[in-house]
This record gives sequence, structure tokens and C-alpha cells, in this order.
Amino acid sequence: MFEGSTTAMVTPFRGGTIDWKAFGDLIEDQVAGGTDAIVACGTTGESPTLDDGEKAEIFRFFVERAKKRIRVLAGTGSNDTHHTIELSKAAKEAKVDGLLLVAPYYNRPTQAGLTAHFRAVADAVNLPVMLYNVPSRSSVNIAPETIIRLSSHKNIVAVKEASGSCEAVTQIVSSCGITVISGDDTLTLPFMACGALGVVSVVSNIVPADVKGLVQAALKGDFARARQLHNKLFPLVKACFIETSPAPVKTALALQGKCTRELRLPLCGMDPANEEKLRTTMKACGLPVEPAGEAAKAGKKK
Repeated sequence: MFEGSTTAMVTPFRGGTIDWKAFGDLIEDQVAGGTDAIVACGTTGESPTLDDGEKAEIFRFFVERAKKRIRVLAGTGSNDTHHTIELSKAAKEAKVDGLLLVAPYYNRPTQAGLTAHFRAVADAVNLPVMLYNVPSRSSVNIAPETIIRLSSHKNIVAVKEASGSCEAVTQIVSSCGITVISGDDTLTLPFMACGALGVVSVVSNIVPADVKGLVQAALKGDFARARQLHNKLFPLVKACFIETSPAPVKTALALQGKCTRELRLPLCGMDPANEEKLRTTMKACGLPVEPAGEAAKAGKKK
């Protein structure tokens, strides 16, 4: 159920609180762009600085706004198994379509600990689960062998693979039936050539139709078209990761007047030189960008 183009949504803020108007408009952009699913409260949504009450409210808002036009995944993973279960239960109560569970970060569990953690959550909450392997942020890698073992659980049906390894993707795809999804925009095409079935994308916050086009072309075996879109998106993807995500992609949305650029500490605004590089790249890609003086006020007219 998780194949296709999924957008890891930003969480727009205004004055320290969630900007629900901007949030709703961003969801509508994803529906209009043909995106298959959206992630609430993932890394791009600044999940570490959202409290549980905010997350539960976001889950409900996404489901209500989506109106079954687009699938909703809830980012409920943490480094505390009990906490993950409780947040996943809240997501299920909100009627989300599935869970995105990041590898427990900071406490660095063994592969046995990872297996026990994910199985405990999947046992406790009867929803489809997408594992999220992102060792650059979690400091622990979910080994392909562990993913293969976990695939025997009826609720663990996909993995967002952000390890950067085509070898891992190939090993998983060739050894079990779990759906592999790219967790890195730059690797969507090579991962899909190895058997992945889509992407959880950051850049699709800005260009959902192009990301959907790339994924659909690859799923149809039209790798010439997929490569064309990959090359088109590549400069924008690089610009969206010039600093720690989601600062650049949220700034890009602000430059389009779609939300404020507000982040929650310890994330902060972009270096001016990097922001100018982002602005230049967006213009080169044919994207509308507000004048410099107006961009700082992005979102105020909403």
C-alpha cells in the first residue's frame, strides 16, 4: 500500500504555534500534484520539537483534510518503545492509514533490540508499518537481515531506506516481499532501478507533480523518462539539502509565499549566502520566487 510518491510534509508555524491555514493549503497542493501519500510529523515535519498533543492534533487534521483523497502516514517513532506505542495508538484513533517508525535514536540498540522494539509496536497497534532506516540521524543502522526478519510480521509491510546503500536495497528486495521505499531524493532513481517502489520525498513539498512523474515513470519501466526527471530535479534537491533539512525546503516554501520560514530551535534560519543559492536554483528551475523584500514577509497575507 505504500508504493508511489509520498511527501514528508513540513509543519508550518506562525508565532510559535502551528499555522493550520497554511497546513491545509499545503495538503491541497499535494492532492493537486497527484501525490500518493503524505507523512505527518516526520523528520521534515520537525517531529522532535512537536509535543504529543500537537502530534495528535496534526494526525486528526491530516485525516480530516485528506478526506480519503490521499493516504496519511503518522510519524510516531521515538527512542522509547512505550512512548512509541502510546503515540501510535493516538494515531490509530485518528484513523491514519499507517505508521512511520524511525529506528530508535541516541540509545543505539542492538539488532536484537531493534527487532524487539519494532515487533512490540507492530503487535500493540494493528496498522501497516513502514520502518524508517536513517542511520545519519539515528546513529544506528537497521541491518538488511533485521529488516528481512521483521518482514515476517503481518503489520510490517515497508521500509523507508535512507542508508544510501543500493546494496542494502538489493539484498532486501531479493530476499523478502517487504516494500522498499527510497528515503533520499537523490537516490530515488537508483533505488527504484534496484527494486524500490517509490520515495518518501522532501523536495515534493515544492514540486509534487515532478516527483510523482519520476516515480510513475520508473514503476512503468520508462527509465529514460525517469532519468530525465531525475536530472531536472537534481539541482533543486541539492539546494534543499544545502543545510540541515527542513530549513531549506521550508525557506523555499516561504519564498513562494506558502508559509513562514519559522523553525523551532535548535533549528534556525538559513545562512544568507545559502539562501541566495537556494533562491537562484529555484529561479533556474523555473519556480516562482517572491522578491527578496517580500520573501521575508512570506505568509503574512494569508
